[in-house]
Amino acid sequence: MRPEQQHQNWRSEAGSRLWLSGLIAAMKQAERPDVRRQPVAPEVLLELRAQLALTASFRTARISTLRH
Repeated sequence: MRPEQQHQNWRSEAGSRLWLSGLIAAMKQAERPDVRRQPVAPEVLLELRAQLALTASFRTARISTLRH
């Protein structure tokens, strides 16, 4: 799904539920012992930290500029 479609979906109640279901599924996958034992590349961790440091409004604006 393209980022702009994801953003539009999050604004609806059904989209919010779909996003939350995806998050829960990802968390369940990540909690599995065999997955947790796998190393994570340092560049992946750096990107994650950078994303988490952004405010929600900046992330939304960034998605908007990426599609134009």
